[in-house]
Amino acid sequence: MLRQKVDLLAYHQSPQAIYKLIKNKLIPEEYASYQFMQHSKIPTMHFQKSLPRLPIPKMELTCERYLAAHKPLLIDEAYRKTESNVNQFKNTSGKQLQGMLKDYDKANKNSSYISEFWFDYYLRDRKPIPINYNPVLVMHKDERPEYMDQLIRTSNLIISSLRFYNSLRTGILEPEVFHINPKKSDTERFRSICSALPPSMSWYGAYLMNAYPLDMSQYPNLFHTTRIPETDKDRLFTNRNGRHITVQHKGHIYAIRVLCDNHDILPPEQILARLKLILEDDIPECEYPIGILTTLERNKWATLRHELAEDMNEQSLKLIDSALFNVCLDSEELKDDPYKLIRNFLHGDGGNRWFDKSISLQVSKDGQAAVNFEHAWGDGVAVLRYVQDIYKDSKEMPYVHPDTKPFDDEKDVVVRLEMNLSDKMKNCIKEAKTEYAKACKALDIDYLIFDRIGKNVCKKQAFSPDAVMQLGFQVGYYRMTGKFVPSYESCSTAAFRHGRTETVRPCTMATKAFSLAVTSNNKPSTSELKGMISECSRVHSQLTREAAMGQGFDRHLFALKKLAEKNNIQSNIFEDPGYAYLNHIILSTSTLNSPAIYAGGFGPVVKDGLGVGYIIKDDELGVLVTSYPPYQNGSDFIQALRETFEELVVLLQKD
Repeated sequence: MLRQKVDLLAYHQSPQAIYKLIKNKLIPEEYASYQFMQHSKIPTMHFQKSLPRLPIPKMELTCERYLAAHKPLLIDEAYRKTESNVNQFKNTSGKQLQGMLKDYDKANKNSSYISEFWFDYYLRDRKPIPINYNPVLVMHKDERPEYMDQLIRTSNLIISSLRFYNSLRTGILEPEVFHINPKKSDTERFRSICSALPPSMSWYGAYLMNAYPLDMSQYPNLFHTTRIPETDKDRLFTNRNGRHITVQHKGHIYAIRVLCDNHDILPPEQILARLKLILEDDIPECEYPIGILTTLERNKWATLRHELAEDMNEQSLKLIDSALFNVCLDSEELKDDPYKLIRNFLHGDGGNRWFDKSISLQVSKDGQAAVNFEHAWGDGVAVLRYVQDIYKDSKEMPYVHPDTKPFDDEKDVVVRLEMNLSDKMKNCIKEAKTEYAKACKALDIDYLIFDRIGKNVCKKQAFSPDAVMQLGFQVGYYRMTGKFVPSYESCSTAAFRHGRTETVRPCTMATKAFSLAVTSNNKPSTSELKGMISECSRVHSQLTREAAMGQGFDRHLFALKKLAEKNNIQSNIFEDPGYAYLNHIILSTSTLNSPAIYAGGFGPVVKDGLGVGYIIKDDELGVLVTSYPPYQNGSDFIQALRETFEELVVLLQKD
């Protein structure tokens, strides 16, 4: 009887029906509580149909915002030239391209005007993806030492991932909703009203309750998805038939089944037993780990992957590509060393990685855990939700305990993928190891933890905490170099259907004025400086709101540029040196605040740039900086930030 119910659940029921079956306990509670992390009353994709579409900004506003971003960066003569080019553009080819973009948008109503161009942006770039593109989110430790055992923590994180997956697959994962006032709208009443509305009206119901559903279209690609290298342009491959995960250990790749045919998660004792077999495999470290090839320039990797497939490795590659996700079991102990943690999880030595997989769950020998993700398929919002949920679930609902006994009555359940490697391929692997080690060595990592500024101090003064962080970066960089440079802050546009990201430009005339004032020999009074901080906060908050509402200028101009290239239309704005200069991002910044996240990191986007990941908590801030000396000096920037925040905290605490 139970098996019949499970089959019905897996293949025939709607999310609403599954919810009712679980709610009314028509499915055994023990079964439902293990197989699903959540059972949302509102179906996962309920809001998708009625989500508003990403708007195309008005040309006039885009040109204004574009010039405003140039203003603090260019000398007067260069600015006037850029201004002239912009004015000419908006009255000539800009009008033509805007019309073409609107027509393109109308013809792609199930997506957004930026989707195809943005996927193309990632998939056409030939640079290696580790460091350059793949970010990492490092989770906090489990405060219970006995659950930090590598085998136990990995087992629980895998089970939580599968519970998340099953909830998503059946449509009962809680949809992502931004509540303006959670006490009023994050309620049972909200769920009852929205779930009763038809999908075509559901977003409007949420909106009337001051809640904003977010796009969930990226979530399915968390699983079963791999970036396949191809010459000139990679492709994203998804195969939903896999019931297995891949596990890497000592450079070897294993495939283990974790789901039954009907998607039931295997018992915890079986998953534990299969991981234990891998960790206890006494095979030596792999001399020629093919994972290192995913660190190569993409055209080179595409050629080698094709040769690998021809050398009777096609089935093994298919197992990697179709796996639900990848798990990296590392042999290093990282303890609590931030440098080791970030270095290992951001790039490692490449031998125990498959950077092409949509997500790789990484666990060190002493139980430290992180998720490294390929960026083409999606953005930090989806990955952050996944990481938050599995971190919380694995702590609050662990199914593997220190006294859990591994048990598996099936034979040959762990498959080590044996690769047929030609002498040429072995030499390529050796070369890739050397090349990657050199690239990793060139990267510097520095960090700052400052416990005198946090959200509380900023909010007490009615300043945006994020604006204060960004102001600190602008002042710090000016203090270090005497320059103002193109800067980037990532902002999600997930409030729209198939929204991706937009750019906030944190270097403004307001931040420039404050930077010059606070570092001058003749400083203004405290009240004047605080007034300038207030103005910086106001301007930054406005830019952030505009970006989140799809009213930035970067994605709009990017789409217009791609249409111009595609249709061979001359556009002076894109040939202007100012456009290339503004998009040579020196300060690339991103934040993902979450109680689950210990740190997040990514590489600089240009050789002479800085990659700045930051977290601002109630009474503390953390900044992690990556750089490539001698082109940039991350440690000098950290020192300049320390001095800047010490000065800011004095200003913020004075009435």
